[in-house]
Amino acid sequence: MIGHLGINVPDLRRAVAYYDRILPLLGFETYLDDATQHAYRPTDGKRGTYLFLYETADPSGGYSHHRTGLQHIAFMAPTRTRVREVAAEAVALGGELVHAPGEFPRYPPPYYATFWTDPHGFLLEAVCHHDRE
Repeated sequence: MIGHLGINVPDLRRAVAYYDRILPLLGFETYLDDATQHAYRPTDGKRGTYLFLYETADPSGGYSHHRTGLQHIAFMAPTRTRVREVAAEAVALGGELVHAPGEFPRYPPPYYATFWTDPHGFLLEAVCHHDRE
């Protein structure tokens, strides 16, 4: 099991403002917050991977899911309805949908997901592995 993931962002406060709106929909809450980092953990004492955000010291390279390194982060959603809610919130926050909510037959079923980019260009996914709405 992965304990936590850490990602560098060019603007920590902007990232926190964004993820504070998206991650509660996916079952996360703030774990810690200070001037150099912000972290989220699964809510209600659930086990799972924590996500840490750090402000990068060198934003010149930027992020691309086509380069070596982080390709994307997928978050588990409990229902297909939640996948659609996350997509709507991402768009409301100015994100760009890469793939609208739907089934992805190239992956083992059931696989209902949406992909989008956050304000820093990170490719994110919300996926439900159930047939339930």
